[in-house]
Amino acid sequence: MKFKTTNLEDTEFLAKAFASLIDENGLFVTLTGDIGAGKTQFIRYVLNFLDIKEKITSPSFVILNEYKSSICPIYHFDLYRLEHKGLKSIVEELRQYSKQNVLTFIEWAEFAHDEIPANALKIDVSYDNEDINIRWFDFEDNNNEENQTFIKKLEQKLLER
Repeated sequence: MKFKTTNLEDTEFLAKAFASLIDENGLFVTLTGDIGAGKTQFIRYVLNFLDIKEKITSPSFVILNEYKSSICPIYHFDLYRLEHKGLKSIVEELRQYSKQNVLTFIEWAEFAHDEIPANALKIDVSYDNEDINIRWFDFEDNNNEENQTFIKKLEQKLLER
């Protein structure tokens, strides 16, 4: 499923619909895309809609931010600054936070190589080729039945606009 955003309000709307589908089972989400495409902003909006009270920041320099939610624990990784050896130092955390009952976001997931679980919901965020203000959020289910159901529900929510 591809969703087009033309401004921050559209991204916020997408994030609100996404957040409304998060439950105690959690979700493992990977985000890829160019710098500035909107990965962190999308996550920030999702966490706001999950009533995270603490300041939500990009984990670019700290690699991992942890948040407490009434629904499930939330982990937000940013792998941009890790090299292959650096990734090895957090592989155990990636595996630990890929279990059920946890919401995990991995930005720059392409740097994780083979450490991303097969059940990950993939989101690629890209600029439009003709208009730099337009972003595309492309959701891929990774041939996972739970992700397919999640994406169908998300599509239905987005149609309610």
